Amino acid sequence: MKIGLYFGSFNPIHTGHLIIANHVLNETGLEKIWLVVSPQNPFKVSASLLNEYNRLHLAKLAIEDDNRMRVSEIEFKLPKPSYTADTLAYLSEKYPQHEFAIIMGSDSYQNLHKWKNYEVIVNNYPVYVYKREGFTIKPHLNIHPVILEAPLLQISATEIRQLIKNGKSVRYMLPEKVRDEIEQNRYYKK
Repeated sequence: MKIGLYFGSFNPIHTGHLIIANHVLNETGLEKIWLVVSPQNPFKVSASLLNEYNRLHLAKLAIEDDNRMRVSEIEFKLPKPSYTADTLAYLSEKYPQHEFAIIMGSDSYQNLHKWKNYEVIVNNYPVYVYKREGFTIKPHLNIHPVILEAPLLQISATEIRQLIKNGKSVRYMLPEKVRDEIEQNRYYKK
C-alpha cells in the first residue's frame, strides 16, 4: 500500500491540516495518510507544545470517521527529538509491505537540506510538497518533489493557540470534536 506520511506537531490539529490531507488523497496515487504526531520536533521549542498524548488524542478525534487516514504515535517510541530519517527507517523495517512517501509544506521543503540524513530521505522516498504562501518551491539539491496545488488557507496552529488564549472563537478553524475537547480541558488557556 502507498502511504503518505504527514508529520507534524499538530499543536493543535486544525481544519487546514485535514484539508491538505484530503487533497493529497484525492489528487495523488497515495492510498492512505498517516498523521505522524511528533512529540518533539527538533526545530520547535518543546515548552510551547501541549502534552504529546493530548495532541495525539485530538488528532484521533479529528479523523475518527475517515478510514483513509490514521494517526501514528510511532515517534513516541523513538528517541527524542524526532528525526524523519530515523522514523522512516523504522517504519520501512517494520512495514516492508508498504511504500512510504513524505508530505510537507513548501515552508518545510525550503529547510529540507537541514534535516538529518536528508539525502537518504530524498533518495529513497517520494516527497510531496504543497504550496504555502510566501514559500516558493524551487528544485534544489537534486530533489525532485511532486508539487501539489493544494488549497491555500491562512490557518495556523500558532494563531489558533493565541485566539484560544485570548478567549476568542476558533469555530470552523478546528473540527468540532477537537474544539469541544480543547474547551472542556481548557487547553491553551495559560
